[in-house]
Amino acid sequence: MSSKFKKNKSHSPSNKDWKEKTAVRAKKHLGQHFLRDENIARKIGDTLTLVNYTNIIEIGPGMGVLTKYILQKDVRLIAMDLDTESIEYLNTSFLLEHPETRNCKNKFQVIEADFLKYDLDTLFENESFAITGNFPYNISSQIVFKTLEHRNRIPEFTGMFQKEVAQRICEKPGSKTYGILSVLTQAFYDAEYLFTVPPSVFNPPPKVESGVLRLIRKSSQILPCNERLFYKVVKTAFGQRRKTLRNSLKIFQLTDEIKGMDLLTKRPEQLSVEQFIELTSLIEKSVN
Repeated sequence: MSSKFKKNKSHSPSNKDWKEKTAVRAKKHLGQHFLRDENIARKIGDTLTLVNYTNIIEIGPGMGVLTKYILQKDVRLIAMDLDTESIEYLNTSFLLEHPETRNCKNKFQVIEADFLKYDLDTLFENESFAITGNFPYNISSQIVFKTLEHRNRIPEFTGMFQKEVAQRICEKPGSKTYGILSVLTQAFYDAEYLFTVPPSVFNPPPKVESGVLRLIRKSSQILPCNERLFYKVVKTAFGQRRKTLRNSLKIFQLTDEIKGMDLLTKRPEQLSVEQFIELTSLIEKSVN
């Protein structure tokens, strides 16, 4: 085992012990906050239902606190991280420290890569896969948007976000936190907020609480309207969320018939996903 890394057998270390024994330094520019609570890591691993798929991508595995619980399941796992130090640790000391992973070489691969730039079509031979992880807060929304782009291969998505972001993704109409991320995600996935995680279980502790969610893809992956137009309508509406839709959507040259709809007297946070789809369909017909 590389002298660079030290074994850490403690399952619930104090902050002091963790800093003394940790093998990988958390890097601020990568938004790293390493989870050090085994029970929470196990709970996140158990959020995966493993229905109709056996492939998983874990984003930002760090020191593998979640990784080892995923590998206890009958899956193929790709752990993807930008941190060279984490990659080295996972490929060496991690496998030595956790004997249960020694027989996982054929189903465990570590890739040093940026998930946001990686070509996902090159993974798992075009089979479906889930995504999970303790996501870097600074790119968590972008991770969700990329998931939506590849939803035909991603039946399930679970993981930890900044609590406010996780709640926003799962929020229902009528709330001030309901917005673009809520509508676009829920157009294709059923979203469920699972549990809250305090800052004290991370090293270093973040300044905010975290939240774990689960997304299960809906049976239909195709919207009954023009998808590009749907995205544009949603983003335009919430770009001026204090205005009624009649005013914020003027750029679409609405017909008098559409302008007269009760739907247009509302603000964007009052519309359900289905109502945004209905509105998009009407706009689509009016311009054709």
